[in-house]
Amino acid sequence: MRTMSSPGLRERKKAKTRRSIQEHALRLIAERGYDGTTVEQIAEAAEVSPSTFFRYFPTKEDVILRDDYDPILVEALLRQPPELAPIPALRAALREVFGTVYAEARDELYRRTRLQMDVPALRARLMQQQLETFQTFAGAMAARTGREPTDPDVRAFAGAFMGVAMAAVMQWMESGGKDELPDLIDAALARLENGLRF
Repeated sequence: MRTMSSPGLRERKKAKTRRSIQEHALRLIAERGYDGTTVEQIAEAAEVSPSTFFRYFPTKEDVILRDDYDPILVEALLRQPPELAPIPALRAALREVFGTVYAEARDELYRRTRLQMDVPALRARLMQQQLETFQTFAGAMAARTGREPTDPDVRAFAGAFMGVAMAAVMQWMESGGKDELPDLIDAALARLENGLRF
């Protein structure tokens, strides 16, 4: 039986195409700027048609904003032992996911995040993406605890996670990428776990 950790050939090909499009997009944007780079230019560089680009990314903004990390993290969170409290379970899931993807994706993740912070059109769309991520993690924690996604405690947990993650990302950007994002997020969650005493 195939699992999420061992995708089939079709899924691997799709993931490779998606990564190629994003890599070429980042390279072109670094050379020409975000506004100076078109979907057609990205598609040509990635050797796909514009219609193929739009099958993977509905808009130009999505080529910078979209990734596969949320579903991977949710899967890791749901695998954690049920006796673990929410924050330790989330910290363990993040260590697992970052351990497999961060070293390979670090530079790309930094460049994409920097663009999200610097380009007004991307910042505007980022809020919508954050709302989607909030709903995703509320749903995951609801599934883990047997509660509803609209439960106030579930929503508070999802919101707290989004807040500490954003604080860690901002610190990462301010360091110019010198700090390591997994360490910053884990430290932020540790402060949350300890009640944010200051």
